[in-house]
Order: sequence, then structure tokens, then C-alpha cells
Amino acid sequence: MSIISMVLIVVVAFLAGMEGILDEFQFHQPLVACTLIGLVSGHLEAGIVLGGALQMIALGWANIGAAVAPDAALASVAAAIILVMDKNIEGKSIGELVTYAQGTILPVAVTLAVAGLFLTMIVRTLAVPIVHGMDAAAKEGNFRKIEVLQVVAICMQGVRIAIPAALILAVGQENVTNLLGMMPDWLSTGMAVGGGMVVAVGYAMVINMMATKEVWPFFAIGFVVAAITQITLIGLGVLGVALALIYLNLSKMGGSSNGGGASGGDPVGDIIDNY
Repeated sequence: MSIISMVLIVVVAFLAGMEGILDEFQFHQPLVACTLIGLVSGHLEAGIVLGGALQMIALGWANIGAAVAPDAALASVAAAIILVMDKNIEGKSIGELVTYAQGTILPVAVTLAVAGLFLTMIVRTLAVPIVHGMDAAAKEGNFRKIEVLQVVAICMQGVRIAIPAALILAVGQENVTNLLGMMPDWLSTGMAVGGGMVVAVGYAMVINMMATKEVWPFFAIGFVVAAITQITLIGLGVLGVALALIYLNLSKMGGSSNGGGASGGDPVGDIIDNY
């Protein structure tokens, strides 16, 4: 990997770390971070595949009350770097990349995401004096100092991801590959099973948050249609648009019939209620 690629990867890692707090341009999301690292390293397909697989897990990560979600930024950046530095991805098809990412890289990414919580705690602890400094500057009416301290605090979040990324790059491709190859079969098999379970749990959490009696029929249709491998993504997209138009047309017709008693305004929900 060239020096320019390494520098660009560290820049992407820095942006991902900042976006973990800013949450404006979504650089910290696995699909974006992994794709950008794949792009600057010359392994765009591998980055997209890993980002898509890791995104399915991160969809279920959310800060709830005092519980802090795993660090998606560190998981995305570190896993993507490990993947693009691995010689085993050379010449693999997309299907093989998906299998390799789910079996080898995703479990490592989840572990790094949990470990990233420790770095988050350290950075936020270091940010406490900065907050006090901003309070003092506000009392003085020094807006310039407030802006500078704000930028410093945000840059600390970027450094939190950039430093681990630089360390992984400094280890070298062969060392990373050898480290992955040193894992015994029982461990790699267990991590593959665990990675598959984590994907299922993450998506189940999303369904649990989104699922309503009106949405379940569309979930069922989507899972059945997705199992038909002959349908392309364009075909799935057209089918999704058609279902959305059907739903909108039925919604406009909701409540217009007087034969079914009181209507809730949602025809799909009324049909399910009647059943």
C-alpha cells in the first residue's frame, strides 16, 4: 500500500471519528467509512461488501439511556483496514468476499467496537476541562475562544480513531495477515457462527423497533422475494416502488367504505384487524 493511500486512510479515520459526534455527513457509518477506505486503497468492492455487512449490525446500535452503543466508527475503520491489507481478498468474487467478511472480519469488527467504548470514555473524560474552559470563556464573552475549544474537542474525537488506524497500518500487511492466519480452526469457526448471529440480532433489533401490523406484510414479501436469486436489484427496486404505490392508493381509499364499521384510516391495518 502506498504512502498516499495510508495518509488518505488516516484522514478518513479522522473524519469518521469526528462524525461519530457531529453526526452530520455520516462518515462514521460503516457503509460510508468502509467504502471510502476501500476507494482510497484500491479495493472498492471489498470496502462496499464489508460496509454493507457491518451496517446491518450497526443498525441495531443505539444509545439508550445510560447505555452507550458500541463504537461504529472504530469498528468500521479498523475492520476495513484489516480487510484491504489482507492478501487473501485478491481475486475473490463478491460472494467470496461476503463469506470472508462475515466469517473473519465481522467478529473482529464487533470486538473492536466494544473495545472502542474505552477510548470513548477516555476522550470524553479529557473533554471535561475543555467544557469548563468554554464556560469560563462564555462568562468573559470570548466567543473566539469558545469556537477554538469546540474545534479542539471535536478533533480529539477524530484523533481517537486516527491513532488506532495509523497503528494498524504501521503493523504492516504481512503481520496482520499472519495474525489472522494464526487463529485455530475452532476459533475461526466460532467467530463465523458468532458473526452470523450478531448480524441476525442487529437486524432483529431494527425489525423490533420498526415492526407494526401494517409493516409486517411488507417484511414477509421482502424476505420471500429476496430468496429468489433470479430477480436482480433493479427488479427488486421496481417491485418495491409498485408496492409503495399500491399502499399509497389504498391509504387514499381508507375509510371510504361504510360496510366494515369504524375504520382506523389505514386499509392494511383494517384488513388485518378484520382477520
